[in-house]
Amino acid sequence: MTGRPGALFVGRASYRQRRLRDAARLLPLLGLVLWLIPLLWPREPGAAQSTSFALIYLFGVWTGLILLSFVLSRRLRADEDVPPGAEGD
Repeated sequence: MTGRPGALFVGRASYRQRRLRDAARLLPLLGLVLWLIPLLWPREPGAAQSTSFALIYLFGVWTGLILLSFVLSRRLRADEDVPPGAEGD
């Protein structure tokens, strides 16, 4: 025995599916970080950030997260239709 295991290769379709699942799992963390960004905006005593700008930013992030989750769910659903042995790549 050489002690070195044989190379392990994963099919491209299953690899992509795993990465899409990882992205879907990290989406709430991304949303949290993006929602906390307004707390880091500079607060000068004379020139405060307008509340309307912060609300527009938060709703924009919210809309972006909804769209991104929609795209990820569609891609995951499309990849589930491929049988394990029929990886075209």
